[in-house]
Amino acid sequence: MKTPVICLASLMLLAPACKKEEGAQPTTTAAAPASQPAAAPPTAAAPTAAAPAAPKPGAPETPTDLKDPQGVETTPSGLKYRVLTPPAASGPRPQPTDRVTVHYSGWLEDGTLFDSSVTRGQPATFPLNRGIAGWTEGVGLMSVGEKRRFWIPYQLAYGEAGRPPKIPPKATLIFDVELIKIN
Repeated sequence: MKTPVICLASLMLLAPACKKEEGAQPTTTAAAPASQPAAAPPTAAAPTAAAPAAPKPGAPETPTDLKDPQGVETTPSGLKYRVLTPPAASGPRPQPTDRVTVHYSGWLEDGTLFDSSVTRGQPATFPLNRGIAGWTEGVGLMSVGEKRRFWIPYQLAYGEAGRPPKIPPKATLIFDVELIKIN
């Protein structure tokens, strides 16, 4: 017998868990009246400011060297990188005007995952020079099949203003990028 899936419409954080399992009957719970606080499920803990929320299933593992990278190369612009997976063979590198297909995950220095094609399960394809300067420079150093981690200083990312609400002002961005194809 399958356990029913419980969807709490009032808790947006649990929305991904509200996927119907095969053979399961979805169940909803009514929102508590305004005078009564809504009860949280017994196994769910509310995220706190001190601890980041648990990663979604399929989310990439948060790197442990976000703030203090060791053993990295640094370009004259200040972009830092480390090769995580070398390419199978030396090949062409994308030019700024090329379209590229990549898988990527991006974190803030505090460990917040702010974007990930890996989590979505769909690689991204775009003209390389249509992103932030750190991407154009960094991905331009790669060959197909290679995976690198980039530490992109705010000057090569979204600048002093950031891109609220996800990217705060003067944010260093950390990306793991796999170059799948140069289109």
